Amino acid sequence: MKGWSKYWVLLTGICLMTCQTDDSYKEKVTDPVYLDNTLSKLTDIIVYDIFSPPVASRIYAYASIAGYETLRHGHPDYPSLAGKVSELTEIPMAKSEDVNYNIAGVFAFAEMGKALIFSEPKMDEFLDDLKSRYTEAGVPRKVLEASIAYGLEAKAHIMEWAKKDNYNETRTFPKFDIREDPGRWQPTPPDYMEGIEPHWNVIRTLIIDSAQQFTPPVPTNYDMTEGSDFYKEVMEVYETGVNLDEERTGIAQFWDCNPYVSHHKGHVMFATKKITPGGHWMGISQLAARIDSADIMKTSKTFVYTSIALFDAFISCWDEKYRSNLIRPETVINRHIDENWTPLLQTPPFPEYTSGHSVISSAAAVALTSIYGDEFHFDDTVEMAYGLPMRSFNSFLEASSEAAISRLYGGIHYMPAIANGVAQGRKLGAFVVESLNEG
Repeated sequence: MKGWSKYWVLLTGICLMTCQTDDSYKEKVTDPVYLDNTLSKLTDIIVYDIFSPPVASRIYAYASIAGYETLRHGHPDYPSLAGKVSELTEIPMAKSEDVNYNIAGVFAFAEMGKALIFSEPKMDEFLDDLKSRYTEAGVPRKVLEASIAYGLEAKAHIMEWAKKDNYNETRTFPKFDIREDPGRWQPTPPDYMEGIEPHWNVIRTLIIDSAQQFTPPVPTNYDMTEGSDFYKEVMEVYETGVNLDEERTGIAQFWDCNPYVSHHKGHVMFATKKITPGGHWMGISQLAARIDSADIMKTSKTFVYTSIALFDAFISCWDEKYRSNLIRPETVINRHIDENWTPLLQTPPFPEYTSGHSVISSAAAVALTSIYGDEFHFDDTVEMAYGLPMRSFNSFLEASSEAAISRLYGGIHYMPAIANGVAQGRKLGAFVVESLNEG
């Protein structure tokens, strides 16, 4: 009997250790690093594929929504976005008890992002690595397979909804109509590209009721008579550009966020790829979550609030851009003030009013402030990967204000586009937050 007793004690001990080992992965996969790394990879691919800022915002938003809506099934304190986000319905709960929602949410995010990019093999490589990391963390094969399968189901659910947002239809819409009206936007040097996404205002919004809900005041009337309001605005841009100091130059370059900057030397042309403005703010959302030591669900909420604010802000801004069709400073200054003047930054290929940086940065800052508070110091290291130094801020709104004024320093915008863009973005951001926080 004593022998059998010792045997059963030993067997019980082994069983207990095995059970603990089998379950230890559950805590490991709650680490937000998996989701954070997935967003970083998505940003890398967006930069590589050279998506325009509005289109990039769509990728971020749908991937973030897929991740959040999947993850929340394992975190019941977090409500669904269904009923708040336009036409979105809840992703059904998993049928298999083997599904781990923390794992499934990361794969839903990645797979949704993969469905919207060009370079799918790059995401496939990342997914293979992600599977290996989960396996090394001790995730049982049946759990990993069930979680991946459910992540794909979640992605399919979100994809079916995303396909109805008018994006595909706008690919066949007519190009922007270029006319020689004196104050109307014209393509700018060095590439004289056509206006990008002139029909972005018909993309289905996520929270705001329409692209026109936060329409800003009309821009200053075009009038190059010396002493007119518009003339003064033009001269402000010109004189700011002529008298740039090191600090303002650094600010402009830090917030440039132009996904495709072309360089011309004689007959040679090459391009520099960089992060989009929305990508910069998604990077700031990552920094905020890391600094706060946010868990995986709060991290997901951070990404989804920020990306939704960015998505609707781009629609609102682009609606005004292609309604007012205001001429860029570079064109006016070259025609009437100084034909040899060039802005510090390359002028992006779309109308001037309102400032995209001002609108989207303000909206994103309001969204992040709603989660992390008014006083949140952070060192913005997002642009270091693109050869720019770190900048420090005491709040998200402080950062967004600097992003806005950077466009004057860069020679890209007149002041009304900046000031009215900030107001537009903050109002929109507050509405997005209020709507998402309901219920």
